[in-house]
Amino acid sequence: MQIGPYILRNNVFVAPMAGVTDRPFRQLCKELGAGYAVSEMAASNPRLWATEKSSRRTDHAGEMEPKAVQIAGADPQDLADCAKFNVDRGAQIIDINMGCPVKKVCNSWCGSALLQHEDLVERILHAVVQAVDVPVTLKFRTGWNRENKNALRIARIAEQAGIQMLTLHGRTRADGYKGDAEYDTIAAVKASVGIPVVANGDITTPEKARYVLDYTGADAVMIGRAAQGRPWICREIDHYLRTGTHLPAPYVDEVRRLMSEHLQAHYAFYGEFVGVRTARKHIGWYVQDLPGGEIFRQQMNRLESTSEQLLAVDKFFESQHSLGERLQYRPADVSSAGEDASEALAA
Repeated sequence: MQIGPYILRNNVFVAPMAGVTDRPFRQLCKELGAGYAVSEMAASNPRLWATEKSSRRTDHAGEMEPKAVQIAGADPQDLADCAKFNVDRGAQIIDINMGCPVKKVCNSWCGSALLQHEDLVERILHAVVQAVDVPVTLKFRTGWNRENKNALRIARIAEQAGIQMLTLHGRTRADGYKGDAEYDTIAAVKASVGIPVVANGDITTPEKARYVLDYTGADAVMIGRAAQGRPWICREIDHYLRTGTHLPAPYVDEVRRLMSEHLQAHYAFYGEFVGVRTARKHIGWYVQDLPGGEIFRQQMNRLESTSEQLLAVDKFFESQHSLGERLQYRPADVSSAGEDASEALAA
C-alpha cells in the first residue's frame, strides 16, 4: 500500500475522528499496528488557524511518519491556503474531508454537504492538489442521501484532479451513523478508478475486515469507532489478514502500561485541567466492556487531578488480574472483579 512516496507497512488505517485522533492517540494506534492514521479535521478558515484547538489538531511533533492532516471547508482558495499552511508545519499528506455528516459542519456547506455540488467539489480538489507538492487524498460518503448517491462521479472527478487515494464510508450523509454500512458502492468505485480505495464503515472485527476487502476489492480498510478504547484492534486485524488466525486478547499488564503511557502523553499534550477532562472519554472506552468497568467509569469521572486518574486506572487494571493474565471482555457485572474495580477508586 502506497500513498505518493510513502510505502505503508500494512493496509489497516485509523479514521480521523473529531475529539479522538489527537497526536497521542494516533501515535498509540501506529505503535499498536496501524499502517496509517489521519489527524482530526482542521478548519480551512484562516481566522481559526492560530487558535489553540486548531494548533493542537495539526501538531505532529514526534509522530511516526507519514504525518497526515485532514482539512475541511467549502472555499477552494481557503482550502488551498490551509493545505499549504499545514504542509509548512510538517504535514506530509493532505486529506480533504467530504464525509463528515454532522449538522454543524454540513450547515456550513462543508463535509458531506459538498457532495450536493459536484462543480464545487471539482474546483476544491483541483485547487488543493495544485497548491501543494505532497499527496492529496479524499474522504467522502456514497452521496447526500440514498436517492442521490453520486460516489462514482465524485471518484472520477477526484482521480482526474490528481487525488492519490480515496476513502469511502459506506453510508450517505442522511444516514449519519445509523443502520448498516453498505459496500456495493465501494466495490463499484474501486472498479471504476485506478487509484487506491480504502473501505470505511462498520469494520469492527478482523473477520469483518477480511470480508470487506474481499467483497469490495479495496486496497485497505479504515477503522473508526472500533479503535476507541481498543487501539490494539489494528494489530489484531493486520495479523488476521496476514495469517488467518487470531491474536489472543492483550495481557492485563500490557494494557496497564499502555494506559499509563497514553494518559501521561495526553496530559502533556493538553495540560492538567483540559487533560483530565478529555481523558475521561478514553478511559471510559478502555474499560466499558470489562468487569466493573461501568461502575469504575462513573466514579472515575468525578476525579479532578491527573495523579488521581493515573492511580485509579492503575488499580483498576490491577484488579483485572483476578480474572486472568489477559483481558476478559464481557458486559460489566457485579462479580468480585467488578467489586475490586470499584474499590480501586476508594483505596
